[in-house]
Amino acid sequence: MLTDEAQIHTGYGATEAMPVSAFGSHEILNETRKLSEQGFGMCVGRPISGVDVRIIRISDGPIASWTDDLAVPDGETGEIAVRGAQVTRGYYERPKDNTLSKINDDDTGFWHRMGDLGWMDKKGRIWFCGRKNQRVVTEKRTLFTIPCEAIFNNHPRVFRSALVGVGTDGRQHPVICIELEPRDNGKNKTQLKNELLELAKGSPITEDIQTILFHRAFPVDIRHNSKIFREKLAVWAAKQLRTETASP
Repeated sequence: MLTDEAQIHTGYGATEAMPVSAFGSHEILNETRKLSEQGFGMCVGRPISGVDVRIIRISDGPIASWTDDLAVPDGETGEIAVRGAQVTRGYYERPKDNTLSKINDDDTGFWHRMGDLGWMDKKGRIWFCGRKNQRVVTEKRTLFTIPCEAIFNNHPRVFRSALVGVGTDGRQHPVICIELEPRDNGKNKTQLKNELLELAKGSPITEDIQTILFHRAFPVDIRHNSKIFREKLAVWAAKQLRTETASP
């Protein structure tokens, strides 16, 4: 019902910091959408006025104090860190979470670690690449959920996909879980798997992925159908692979 001139703006942020950035539908549809489909990540726009955003090197441990060498060069994927008036100062009676999410900065107070991974392009736009705790670290490299899944989501029979890691940290085996379109009859899965593996080979970010599993319906957050519980899928995938290995 909107005219062609009308524009929808979407915001990026979290409970602890909202909003961080904003993005208009014209730029999404005319420019960044095709890049997202190629595995660049999901562009969430430029930081709003009054909010500072830095991309810092990926670390699972606490960072006690801010130093400028935490930031990675533009174009490199890292954790999104923000500071601004709307950023919450801490969690109520959760000191461990405060230690893992806040970075003290003597000059400006503190930075908040979003727990999201992303990168910054030359236009100052943030590209979201998935949650830090859902990245898959293999012996060769680190795979990020949103870019990898975009490659498989291009297939017309795929409703959505989810990248998960099976195995120990640092030596994980990457697995793509596939949920088919609701009206798909599920036939010819062998052919479909081959087609998906060909898609994977065609992109440098997914060429190492050789395992595909089909799941009837992904576990998702009841509040947000798009929020996939990849941790649960990882447990399911591990069981599936053990079963396949044990079968004669």
